[in-house]
Amino acid sequence: MTDHHYIVVEGPLGVGKTSLARLLADRLQGRALLEETANNPFLEGFYRDPDKFRFQTQIYFLLKRYRQATEIGQIDLFQRVVISDYLFEKDRLFARVNLDDNEFWLYEQVYQLLKRRVPAPDLVIFLQARTEVLMERIRKRGVAYEKAISREYLHEINQAFNDFFFHYDGAPLLVVNASEIDFVNVVEDLEDLVTQVRRMDRGRRYYVPMSSAR
Repeated sequence: MTDHHYIVVEGPLGVGKTSLARLLADRLQGRALLEETANNPFLEGFYRDPDKFRFQTQIYFLLKRYRQATEIGQIDLFQRVVISDYLFEKDRLFARVNLDDNEFWLYEQVYQLLKRRVPAPDLVIFLQARTEVLMERIRKRGVAYEKAISREYLHEINQAFNDFFFHYDGAPLLVVNASEIDFVNVVEDLEDLVTQVRRMDRGRRYYVPMSSAR
C-alpha cells in the first residue's frame, strides 16, 4: 500500500461515506474523523424552510468542518492513518447550491481565509451513486429531518458532486461506483474495495465493482 496517512471518503447524501470511513479505519487500524452533521442546530429548519435557514446552516457547517479539519494537524500522521468522511472543499460545493449570490460572496470571504490552514489529504475516495439509489438509502436510514429532502434537491447536490470531482486534482482520487455495491453487509464487497484502496498510487482510478450481492 502506498503511504496514505490522511484518507478522505466523499460523496453525496446517502451514499455511505460515513459507514465506509468507519470500516476503513477498522481495517487499516486508523482513526475515523467523522463529520458531526446532526449537531447543526439549523439543519432541520433548513430542510423545512431553506430560504430562512440556508446561510446560518452553511456558516455553521463551514466553521465546524474547519475546526475538525485542524485537528488533523495535531495527529502524528506517520504513526496513525486518519480516515475522514468529508473533504473540506465539499462545504463550498453545498454553499454554491444553497446560497444566493450575495450570501455566497460573503461565505466565500470566510471560506478562502480558512482553507489556507486546512491540510490536504493523501487520497480521496469518491463514492458515486444514482439519485434514485440515494433517495432509497436515505429513506431506509430513517433520519427524521432528512424526510424533507426532495428528489430535485438531492439530484442537484448529486450532480454538483459529479461535476466537482470531474475536475478535482487536489489529491490522488479513487472514484467508486457505489450504486450496486454493499460494503456494509457483504464482506466480499468490502474486501474488494479495501484492495482497491491499498492499490491506489497516484492520479485517478475508476472502480466499477461487480457486487457479490447480485
